[in-house]
Amino acid sequence: MKQIRIGTLVGGGDAVRVLPQILPHGFESFSLTFWQSTNGLDLSETAKRVKELLAEKGIPVSSLGIFGNPLTGAGDNADTLASWERLIDHAHEFGTDLVAGFTGRMPGTIDDSLPRYAEVFGELAKRAADKGVKLAFENCDMGGTWESGDWNIAHNPTAWERMFNALPAENVGLQWEPTHQMVSLIDPIPQLRKWVGKIFNVHGKDATIAWDVVREYGIHGPKPFVWHRTPGFGDTNWTDVISILRQHGYEGSIDIEGWHDPVYRDEWEMTGQVHALNYLKNCRGGDFVPNPS
Repeated sequence: MKQIRIGTLVGGGDAVRVLPQILPHGFESFSLTFWQSTNGLDLSETAKRVKELLAEKGIPVSSLGIFGNPLTGAGDNADTLASWERLIDHAHEFGTDLVAGFTGRMPGTIDDSLPRYAEVFGELAKRAADKGVKLAFENCDMGGTWESGDWNIAHNPTAWERMFNALPAENVGLQWEPTHQMVSLIDPIPQLRKWVGKIFNVHGKDATIAWDVVREYGIHGPKPFVWHRTPGFGDTNWTDVISILRQHGYEGSIDIEGWHDPVYRDEWEMTGQVHALNYLKNCRGGDFVPNPS
């Protein structure tokens, strides 16, 4: 059983600048992400420089991510589909076999998006399989519902069933985190047990649910009832999460998705992330200790 690494997300365009500053904190993997486009970045040169920075400590790039709407390609998403293709083609240069992001979405219901999803990601899945790459969809709703949305259909377990039936490819799965289920008042633990075989990467982000607000005001009133949190400050039992992952042979990473916590933010951002790093390491049982011979 391999150790589950605890890492963090870093903007792909900023990686060469940021990585030297945060490497001393003890992160064990890095997920490099892009918003809507790779923005003309020389991916081969970036991969070379990133690998040089990480080589001394043997730290891997766990995944590459592109977050936009590749199904419509409209407006600022005009380059999103091409960016999926580029990251698939360059993944091996970064030493990773995983590219992640949003599915995208067409106008209308989730069901209305499925034909275009199967068309676009059917081709991307073949392209990825030829290069030994897997694709994973983050489970963020981005403010969407079953009826409408602009970004992603992969935020509900019923949608996952229909997605994987429409595109039954072994190299297509999920980039899962408990937060995005908790904001819909879904219990993440039984969901994880059911779907763990389709989870290729885990985002280290949590949530706090104010059940007193839910009981008094419901979820459509003026009072906030849930907040995204950095692990260690939210409601999720990460010891259970890691135990379930290990029981099912998960050997990927948990990469902290920061910049969401309402308390540990701004100048306190890295304080919160390093706390989360150490907290998650403790939840996995600490560092590996060999048995006596």
